[in-house]
Amino acid sequence: MDSNAIEESRPTTRRELLKGAAIAGVLLTDPMSLRADDKAEEPRDEPRPRSGQEALERLKAGNMRFVAGKTRHAHEGANWRAMLRAEQHPFATILGCSDSRVPVELVFDQGFGDLFVIRVAGNVISPGVLGSIEYAVGHLRTNLVVVLGHQGCGAVTAALLALDERLKEPQGIQGLLKLIEPGLPKDLPKDTARERLRAAVEANVRWSMKQLAAVPEAKKALDDAKILLVGAVYELSTGKVKFLSD
Repeated sequence: MDSNAIEESRPTTRRELLKGAAIAGVLLTDPMSLRADDKAEEPRDEPRPRSGQEALERLKAGNMRFVAGKTRHAHEGANWRAMLRAEQHPFATILGCSDSRVPVELVFDQGFGDLFVIRVAGNVISPGVLGSIEYAVGHLRTNLVVVLGHQGCGAVTAALLALDERLKEPQGIQGLLKLIEPGLPKDLPKDTARERLRAAVEANVRWSMKQLAAVPEAKKALDDAKILLVGAVYELSTGKVKFLSD
């Protein structure tokens, strides 16, 4: 007898029936529902921080989740993004470095619309940066401003080499380094190059903070406790953000 005929005449087993039902269920399921990254997300019941300190605590909690590998990836779903089409209400402004290893939203486990981020090599203060921060504070009402440096910053390293006259960069980069150099103290540690760079990175963060605090509008807002200005350094080796006030 033909082998195909034998196969057609054989009774269907229970296992085969279950297997067929499972396959049919998959085929009938909406393919889009199988993609975890496309799941609908409703806004979380998490009110906007009422103060700079509350905003800071939210950033710290997010970074703790990031370090522990327990990020929740909130505010990334299509429903949430749709709510942001008309306006934004970020709860903090972050001035960070352009370094590709320091993606600010990921570091603090935040999503769309949560942070107003300005990134420039060396987290320096320039007219464009200053204007962006003033916009965030004045128009978006963010009451926390964070200057975020990072371990092993290339821009700060280049500034140190330029001070030692061991590096000659193109004109554009020289202009950037000149924004960093005034904040580097003469008495930086000289025990090791790593320790010297660590101290220089912190000094550069503090220099940017000092420049921001000197702006009349910012000074008044700080004096009136309307905004909180803090500095921090991201550790590439651990993923932890060390706040300089800690």
